[in-house]
Amino acid sequence: MPELPEVEALKDFLADHLVGREVVRVLPVAISVLKTYDPPVTAFEGREVTAVHRHGKFLDIEAEGLHFVTHLARAGWLQWKDTLPDGPARPGKGPLALRVALETGEGFDLTEAGTQKRLAVYVAWDPAEIPGVARLGPDPLADDFDEVRFAKLLQGERRRLKGALRDQSLIAGVGNAYSDEILHAAKMSPFKLASSLTPEETRRLYEALRSTLTEAVERSHGLAAGRLKAEKKSGLRVHGRTGEPCPVCGDTIREVSFSDSALQYCPTCQTGGKPLADRRLSRLLK
Repeated sequence: MPELPEVEALKDFLADHLVGREVVRVLPVAISVLKTYDPPVTAFEGREVTAVHRHGKFLDIEAEGLHFVTHLARAGWLQWKDTLPDGPARPGKGPLALRVALETGEGFDLTEAGTQKRLAVYVAWDPAEIPGVARLGPDPLADDFDEVRFAKLLQGERRRLKGALRDQSLIAGVGNAYSDEILHAAKMSPFKLASSLTPEETRRLYEALRSTLTEAVERSHGLAAGRLKAEKKSGLRVHGRTGEPCPVCGDTIREVSFSDSALQYCPTCQTGGKPLADRRLSRLLK
């Protein structure tokens, strides 16, 4: 799933390639991708792109006051085309969900692999009208997101750190992969209660949050859209690396599996050398 660093890089890439150019065609191939109908997606046609924004993991293309907002979900992606294919796209043929064409002949495709179709596209005059955007918590890379604000968010938070970091209404933009990376950098168990953090631990987690995301954004900056997935994978230290040695201490990276996801961690760095029980609804071994 694209998370804050990848969506930030896509935002910058699209700003370079879209701003100042006219959208001539928006073609939904999978109708299920459209989550709004008024204004219609065709209202985007004939407008000049004026800006590209990011809201958490939502990508927002603005054209003369109208916003085309997409959430790529778990298996969605944006594929830039210097020259769009000739002829109409055929529904039901491959992963293509929606195509946007520019006056220059360039454009992009939104695609989604797999059978779970969660890719979403919204057209709105105000992004705050979109429920997923409206519920977002603060952006962790915003200038005003300081340690004091972070500590206030965690006060009384009874969930475990892994779940709290992934909650978009608490902090916007962090998903499964970067929550693993942040907790590894902070040397904390994913199952530690957020409300149990000491001031020193809160500071350590805040610094890990900011540095992990900032470094990922810097690695992705300037890359073409097609290279972002590979860059994300190459930069991860623990997520998706079950069975490999930890790059910090050399211990074997372990995994805890759930019904629809998995987390990875280093026992030596994060749990005092004790492995977490690898079963659904796992609990930290005492």
